[in-house]
This record gives sequence, C-alpha cells and structure tokens, in this order.
Amino acid sequence: MNNDGLLRRTLVLATSSIGMSAVLGACARPRDAAAREPKQEGGAGEGDEVTPGEDLMREHGVLRRVMFLYDEAIRRLDGSEDVPGDVLFSAAGVVRRVIEDYHEKLEEDFLFPRFERAGKHTDLVAVLRRQHQAGRLVTADVLTLAREPLREQAARRKLADRLRAFNRMYRPHAAREDTVLFPALRALVGAKAYADLGEQFEEKEHRMLGDEGFEKAVAEVAELEAALGIADLASFTPA
Repeated sequence: MNNDGLLRRTLVLATSSIGMSAVLGACARPRDAAAREPKQEGGAGEGDEVTPGEDLMREHGVLRRVMFLYDEAIRRLDGSEDVPGDVLFSAAGVVRRVIEDYHEKLEEDFLFPRFERAGKHTDLVAVLRRQHQAGRLVTADVLTLAREPLREQAARRKLADRLRAFNRMYRPHAAREDTVLFPALRALVGAKAYADLGEQFEEKEHRMLGDEGFEKAVAEVAELEAALGIADLASFTPA
C-alpha cells in the first residue's frame, strides 16, 4: 500500500472511532444524569421519597375519611338507626393516634415555629394551634360517649353534636393548611431544610406508628367503612 492509501485508511479509522465514542457518550449521559437527579415526588419507582407536604396532605386524607365515618354516624344518630359504638370508638382512636398525637405534633414542632419565627401566616398559625387543642377535647368526648349505650335520645344527640363540631372545624382547618400553609413551606425553609424535614417526618412516623404506619391507618379506616356499609365508593356517584 502506498503512502496516500495508508493515510486515507488511518483517517477513516480515526473518524469512525471518534463517531462511535460520541454515540456511546450520548447514550451514557442520560443514564448518568438520571442517576444524579433527585427522586421525584409521585414517581412510580419503589423507594421514591415522600415530601413533607405530600406526607402531611395524605394524613389529611385519613382525617377526611374518618370525618366521612362521622358523617354516617351523625346521620344514623339523628334518626333511629343503630350506630356501633365500637366502630366510632375505633374511628376516634385513629384520630387520637394518627392525627393528634402524630400529625398535629409534627405541625406544632416542625412547621408552626418556623412560620412564627419568619413572621409568615402568624394569624393563621395561632388559630390552627387553638383548633388543635379544641379538637383534642372533642375527641376525648367522642371516646367517652362512644363507650356508653346509645339507646337514649339524649345520649345520641350529645354524641352527634360532638361529631358535628369536630367535622365543622376540621374541614376548613385541613383545607386551609393544604392550600395556604403547606404550599408555602418549601419556599420558607429552602430545599435542603425541606428535604431534611422529610427524613425527620419519616423517622418520627416509624417511631410512633411503626413500619408502614400510614398504610396501616388507611387499612384500618377502610375496615371501619366496611363495618358501616359505606365502603363502596361507586355508590356515592350521582345518578
């Protein structure tokens, strides 16, 4: 082979090598970048992290399902239908354990002080604190009244009134937190502190509610809905 042919062959091989390297590099870079990306909220992959806002809002979902149980109990108490006291007692127990002793303590220990120090939403936080205390008193009444026989009209009316008071307060309470306080949290504390809060919430959930504490609470509420005959979501669709 003469010198010109050798030179052309060398250039072709070098060009092919460079092209192949570029292709391989392009294929590898998206995977590398994806590996460096933080886990996205709501992703489908196992192990995706739950952000503090999502964590608090899904616990509000448990609360709303208990309030749905309370609505059904109120309907029965106002009429002449039977209301199983053990179901109401268990529902109030979910509120005490998951909402008051865990969820609201997270808010009181980790959220409210940050807003107060920053001078943000302080009037709202003051009301939310007072409502936490009022809610605990109502839950204590429900736990006591649900143990008593519900044959007398006076006892039924008293329990219905306490359930109504609970629902009337907590529906706007949870909605205000979901739409005002929780969305403002990330911007208030910054990305790193927000991520740290998620880890603190997870550690506290495991310590106070055990492994899969949220999932167990959802399963318990679902059993109570079945016991009251209100578990079929489709039955509530308007005709």
